[in-house]
Amino acid sequence: MNAPIELGAFNLPNILTYGRIAAAPLVGLTYYIPNNWGPWIAFVIFVVASVTDYLDGYLARIWKQQSALGRMLDPIADKLLVASCLLMLAAEETIRGWSLLASVVILCREILVSGLREYLAELRVSVPVSRLAKWKTTWQLVAVGFLIAGDAGDKVASDIFKQDTLIITNTGLALLWLSALVTLYTGWDYMRAGVRHMID
Repeated sequence: MNAPIELGAFNLPNILTYGRIAAAPLVGLTYYIPNNWGPWIAFVIFVVASVTDYLDGYLARIWKQQSALGRMLDPIADKLLVASCLLMLAAEETIRGWSLLASVVILCREILVSGLREYLAELRVSVPVSRLAKWKTTWQLVAVGFLIAGDAGDKVASDIFKQDTLIITNTGLALLWLSALVTLYTGWDYMRAGVRHMID
């Protein structure tokens, strides 16, 4: 009876999801490697982990390996990766000032939606992930990727354009605000659906 469950737990889509969970602390650890290599190593790990966010779902669908475990872990892996990186970037003051508000919006929404999903699961109600919510995750990952490159990326951009520029960091902050606004909207969308089910 347990064999199919064990096999499903270790199929390739789920292994990719486990890898994304493991990448969350790994990005933070490698970011602090000295001699300017740290941010670039962390950036590469983050990009590879972000790509698995698309691959695990795609492979699960085409190979018909979708599972309850995968559906549960996939959003958790995304949230762990984004949240740990946002906290690291805030501690490093890459994200500072008013931009911290964008990070707070993202983190609060993810906690709120996770709690709402858990409550609705007890009522046997499933709230499907909208297309906009999937794009929200993509924008968050792209924004965090730019911010991890941060100073190291700005130095490369300065060498290319022959002038001091913060184009990489500023692009990351702009995308962070964009993703925060979309995050706020999708969070409200989930809240409306949740409240409707609670009233019913």
